[in-house]
Amino acid sequence: MSLDAALRIASSGLAAVQRNIAQASQNVANADTEGYTRKSVTQRALTSGDSPAGLRTSEAQRAVDTALLAQLDASRASTAAATLRESLLTGIEDAHGDSGQTLADGLSDLQNAFLALRDAPADAGAQRSVLAAATTMAERLNGVSQAIGTARQQAQDTLVSEVKAANAALRQVAGLTLQIRNDVGDTATLEDQRDAAIASLAESLGVQAVKRSDGEVLLVARGGVVLPLDAEHDQLAVAEAAVQPGSGAATLPGVTLNGLDVTAQLSGGRIGEAITLRDTTLPRYQAEADILATGLASRLESEGLRLFTDRDGSSVPDASQAYAGSTQIGFAGRIRINPAVAADPSLLRDGTHAVAGSATGASAFTPNAADGPAGFTTLIDRVLNHSFGAEAQDGQAWPGLSTSGLGPDGTLASPFTAPTTLAAYATRLTAAQTGDRAAATAAKEQPSALLSTLEDRFSQQSGVNADTEMAHIVSLQNAYAANARVLSTIQSLFETLLGAVR
Repeated sequence: MSLDAALRIASSGLAAVQRNIAQASQNVANADTEGYTRKSVTQRALTSGDSPAGLRTSEAQRAVDTALLAQLDASRASTAAATLRESLLTGIEDAHGDSGQTLADGLSDLQNAFLALRDAPADAGAQRSVLAAATTMAERLNGVSQAIGTARQQAQDTLVSEVKAANAALRQVAGLTLQIRNDVGDTATLEDQRDAAIASLAESLGVQAVKRSDGEVLLVARGGVVLPLDAEHDQLAVAEAAVQPGSGAATLPGVTLNGLDVTAQLSGGRIGEAITLRDTTLPRYQAEADILATGLASRLESEGLRLFTDRDGSSVPDASQAYAGSTQIGFAGRIRINPAVAADPSLLRDGTHAVAGSATGASAFTPNAADGPAGFTTLIDRVLNHSFGAEAQDGQAWPGLSTSGLGPDGTLASPFTAPTTLAAYATRLTAAQTGDRAAATAAKEQPSALLSTLEDRFSQQSGVNADTEMAHIVSLQNAYAANARVLSTIQSLFETLLGAVR
């Protein structure tokens, strides 16, 4: 081997060591930088014929497992969705109250107040107790309805904010992809930044990133929607809206992709969960509360006591109508004590109106006359035996409380079968709605635990271990010293050769 060849080999070795030391130092410096992945400089030996010709180094390469990265993004989407669901449903669970404060407890208290009134029908205190229990029941229905409405509006607002966040992430991914494709800057660092933007996007909307060798990336939402990349323009859009109990999925603003409605095709992340809560879960909750409120008011009305009314103080929704499109929608939030009863609690004993009676409903009833007996119990017995019972009259069952055809569009159904009594329905309603919160919490724990496990694994595979890097630097320094000694030896040989020529 000639001295020139040895010099070239030693020089390339020194250059390779310098690049490796610089990269290892950069790794150590960024060990605690979020999103930074360990990078290494690859090198390969060069030959000239059968003789060695030194080393060639390439661009820094990231230590990233793309399959593990995809799992991480999917887990981020699941965790974000479950966290949002738990958060919004917690407010509704709080509105249902603890034991002793639920809707079923309110019905039980009202029934007990009527039982006490039966023992002393003319007692003004007992009458006021019934009125107080009825007021509490109406307020609890109002509170649950308000909590559902608040959660639904929060879902809509979350949808708007997350679409904005998704657009920002998409623009960032597009800009970084353009730089990577055009080889502008440190490619490995740009890829780290792009992965961070995709991770942020995954929390807003479940996506799968398909990376190509030319630096391009294809983003596919869970529903199969391909998300185009444009560094200058937003791709997704959704309008702000005030959500009312009667607002159905068809009347609320959908998420559009370049003007095309893709709401039904989006799932995963906070966007997918917000859509589900806004259009499915919470409208069902509202319908169930409305069915209970309507059933309570109408069954009392059928027996001769208009204790509860709509906001106008005189009407009661028709429980025999289909829920969709009826005045039952939102009634739980509007139910009030009948002003006439509030002004004259003795109507709780005497009744508010006559009932003609029918073979398929309640029997006939005539209110107590103004000069009637103070111990009149006919109405109270009808309320206790029938309004709170399973039959409109002896031998004639009440029509079942609706558990299907729910929601503003009539497309939803309760997860439980229809019971025959108001108390049983209230119990099942509360159990279903508060149980959903518990299920959401349990559902959050699994992806959260998986996310933590995947992050630890990713950190081990792609993160920087300062001790390992420092040990690597020491070995590189030894290699540098060996190459430097070779250069020094070659220099001595050159000097000896030149001395011999002189």
